[in-house]
Amino acid sequence: MRAIWKGAIAFGLVNVPVKVYSATEDHDISLHQVHNADGGRIRYQRRCEVCSQVIDYSDIEKAFEEDGRTVVLSKDELKAIPAENSHEIDVVQFVPSEQLEPMMFEKSYYLEPDSKSPKAYVLLRKALEDTDRVAIVQFALREKTRLGALRIKDDVLVLQSLLWPDEVREANFPSLEADVRISAQERDMSAALVESMAADFDPASFTDDYQVQLRQLIEAKLEQGESLDTEETFGVEAGEGSKGEVIDLMEALKRSLDRKRGSGSAAGSAGEDAGGDSGDAGEGEEETKPARKRSTSAASAPAKSGAAKSADKPAARKTSAAKSAGDKAGAAKSSEAKGTASKSAGSRSTASKSAAEKPAAKTAAGKATGTRARKPA
Repeated sequence: MRAIWKGAIAFGLVNVPVKVYSATEDHDISLHQVHNADGGRIRYQRRCEVCSQVIDYSDIEKAFEEDGRTVVLSKDELKAIPAENSHEIDVVQFVPSEQLEPMMFEKSYYLEPDSKSPKAYVLLRKALEDTDRVAIVQFALREKTRLGALRIKDDVLVLQSLLWPDEVREANFPSLEADVRISAQERDMSAALVESMAADFDPASFTDDYQVQLRQLIEAKLEQGESLDTEETFGVEAGEGSKGEVIDLMEALKRSLDRKRGSGSAAGSAGEDAGGDSGDAGEGEEETKPARKRSTSAASAPAKSGAAKSADKPAARKTSAAKSAGDKAGAAKSSEAKGTASKSAGSRSTASKSAAEKPAAKTAAGKATGTRARKPA
């Protein structure tokens, strides 16, 4: 665990230095929002309503609005408030634990001794044990003055923040004011039912069934191969200090247009791709695909069109023992009649000049247009 705060308990004239740790954590599986069409990550942006720019977190301040007027409060001004600067957990009184309303409990924190000698820490713990009481304290944490209860759990001091009285709503339901008659037999049967289900509370005997079943669903989809490449679908998130790196609108529109054109020409080129690709790679030969370029400002990677996929395959086969350099995939312009804008680099063979090496076979683009592949330079 990592300490989130350091301070000291003021117990009369006794000062107990402590480190504060969050005592609870969320066990829920973290889920992201994605686009159902391509799995791209959906991210929220901090956009200014005046200048329409995406604002970095470091440039954001807090403000209060009332009666049509807004008061901006800077981080330095908030930190200058005396209560915020206090790192003292001030004990104000000791009360019986049964007087605390459970609804007021907010969050729990572990307190660890933060001094060479834990004597003062143990003294306060013993005082709570001997008197069987809970210490009511006041402290400031994360820009908020809080009320708390100091008690013991497994020889460790636990600080539980409490809601202020005005933060607990009053239950006022007129329907409960109606006069309802309960017979003695109904009360006896209810008491018997309660007795039949009576037991000592054991938190370990209960499980979060939804989270267990959700994990099983995720693992089943992973085993069946129903997953996406996170790096391609989630893109790059703008970090703090990056001045709000966002998706370029024109680039997104261009990719959408290219994808739409590609899907329209995929049906027409399917037959040619199937016939032309069958002879590209011989038995036991390995095909290499050129690396795809990704935009660092895009939130999701575009899918390749059918025409682009057929042009991605390299022209040359590796046919000889002298394989000193790999063939580079080349650019072949798609047929203008098909209306595609995708281009691939022209195929070039950089193999060593060996008498045993054969020239490159026909390229995939060459088969699509009915032309012969040019011999390597």
